[in-house]
Amino acid sequence: PIPISKYLNPHDFYKPPQTIDVDAQRAQCVECHQQATPGWTHSWKGSVHGNLDAIRNLPDSDARAYKKAMITEVENNLRSMGTLKAGETLKEVGCIDCHMGVGKEHGQHKTELKMPDAAACGQCHVQQFAERESERDTFTWPQDQWKPGHPSHALSMKANVENAVWAAMEQREVAEGCTFCHTPQTTCNSCHTRHEFSAVEARKPQACAQCHNGVDHNEFEGYMLSKHGTIYQTRGDNWDWNVRLADAMEKGKMNAPTCAFCHMEYEGKFTHNMVRKARWAFVPMPKIAENLNHPWFTQRKESWVSTCSNCHSDSFARAYLDGMDKGIISGLEITEKARSVLVKLYNDRLLPGQTTNRPAPPAPEKDDAGGFFQLFWQKGNNPSAIEYVFADMWEHHQIKHYKGLAHMNPGGYTYTEGWSQLIGAAAKINDEDTRLREAAEIRSELTRISGQKRGDLDLDSPTRRAWAGGLGLLAMLAGTGLLMRRERKSG
Repeated sequence: PIPISKYLNPHDFYKPPQTIDVDAQRAQCVECHQQATPGWTHSWKGSVHGNLDAIRNLPDSDARAYKKAMITEVENNLRSMGTLKAGETLKEVGCIDCHMGVGKEHGQHKTELKMPDAAACGQCHVQQFAERESERDTFTWPQDQWKPGHPSHALSMKANVENAVWAAMEQREVAEGCTFCHTPQTTCNSCHTRHEFSAVEARKPQACAQCHNGVDHNEFEGYMLSKHGTIYQTRGDNWDWNVRLADAMEKGKMNAPTCAFCHMEYEGKFTHNMVRKARWAFVPMPKIAENLNHPWFTQRKESWVSTCSNCHSDSFARAYLDGMDKGIISGLEITEKARSVLVKLYNDRLLPGQTTNRPAPPAPEKDDAGGFFQLFWQKGNNPSAIEYVFADMWEHHQIKHYKGLAHMNPGGYTYTEGWSQLIGAAAKINDEDTRLREAAEIRSELTRISGQKRGDLDLDSPTRRAWAGGLGLLAMLAGTGLLMRRERKSG
């Protein structure tokens, strides 16, 4: 780990600062940090944590009134653990509750201070934590397309640290850029930014955008350029974001879905399990495409039809989802054809420098043609330029093609992104295949010629005849040039 790692994976790496040696009282936290880090205290004072009585006193007509039941639920959870006495209520959720222990009145800053992880939130928010954790158990792929529970928020950090090239990279500051977006397993702060932990913030697409953007998972861009995103951008200011998701359309005036609405909804209920409808997951692969008629996949597709039917007809939902699948498969097919071309070049040892200047990637990574590691590591001719083109093709362009289709952004899968870029990558790979194979045949022919007399040449192939003719032409030109030089000298 590097210094920033303790904030991304606090359970494993956080250690309290040794510069402050004080037995801190509950009230002292805010008093001190109001001067030291005013942004923290300002956010906390605007949070539900800092204003429990303000929520308790809301009229039932207020959109936030549902949180009164949540406070009661949290108090019951704490009573069941012995943290609260019977009849005792929470006055606030202060700094010390999260950073030293729920219900504590004081603690040693130098030894007891901790950076809260997701499990710390789970002490109070038992149901939400359990929903998130259930992604591990409800995501078991029928043909082992992925490991159980992957890909998901619940195992996001595990997926990161088990990635071979991430573990192998010497440039740890660069590698931790990946970790920043793999923290939903280790902290709830990824979606509910500290120290306000706002549900309103987490419900908006921008909260998801910090991670779900860019060349390998451009969900945010796809959504914002879809009709759904257009309505959100032009009408979202009129929606009541304080209304819970289950009531967002009926009571909150929401007339287009958000990321949270579509991905947290399952059969009419909204939870922190985001993967119960997932089918194509992170990246299209043949083992998914070949099994879409398996009950596991068809049941999940039916759940998507149900979600889409909140706004669309059953007919429209099925028409689009069917077309989406076929479009994704089209992108997968062109990618797999390019893969076969590249793999054959690799197996035939024809890639540039493959036999002379191809260092092995750092352990535990293993060499591969167009592998994921080649986007993050380079030495000698590993990767070759064409391998980088293919890695970019399957890891970026293919995924953008899929995400554009899934988020209903036409330009995101036809022209601006997706299909057109897949065509371009395939063209480059096929051109390089032709060039490398022709060059290999020429090298082979030169080797053969160098071992024979000119009169013994076997001119049985067009290439060899062309070379023989070319050599004859070169000899003729050389002779003509020599004759002209002699004539000039004699003149």
